[in-house]
Amino acid sequence: MSTSQSNPSNATVLTQVPALIAGIQKYFPNGSFTFGNTAYTTATLTQALQSLANALSDLNAAHARVKEAGLTLLTMQTQVGPLMRNCKRFILAAFGTSPQTLADFGMQPTKARTPLTVEQKVVAVAKLRATRKARGTTSPKQKLAIKGNVTSVVITPVTQPAASSPTATPTVGASTASAPSGASK
Repeated sequence: MSTSQSNPSNATVLTQVPALIAGIQKYFPNGSFTFGNTAYTTATLTQALQSLANALSDLNAAHARVKEAGLTLLTMQTQVGPLMRNCKRFILAAFGTSPQTLADFGMQPTKARTPLTVEQKVVAVAKLRATRKARGTTSPKQKLAIKGNVTSVVITPVTQPAASSPTATPTVGASTASAPSGASK
């Protein structure tokens, strides 16, 4: 028996197992089989296949329950999540200085920020200035002070070639080189 899939899905196996059981019971009602050095009767083979079908059905039902529970959880988090955050903020505001009371709510007081040392401040300012210089960022007032100067703009007119003559022939006696203006001959 050849299958097109090397690993069929659970849904495929679940549809194949009852058909396999029905076929075995129809064509081998009192048969005995040996698969992989193990002997099976029709009844034991049917029982093993039915246990596989039951396990797959249970798995599908569990997946459906997990999916439903996940959707329920997501709905509840959407509804109750903001309420919980606001409640925590209220408790922190009310009892923020009493760690024992906060512990009764399962919370800890917010840690005080450790002030930076003078050396850390100097390093931070140096990094800030180096980053601004590397990125070329400036303040809005500094940007207003930047003005651009345009020097020597060359405008080249675009001309359309004559479409009437496919090949251009130079006229006899015409000069192909022009002298710069202001130069004497």
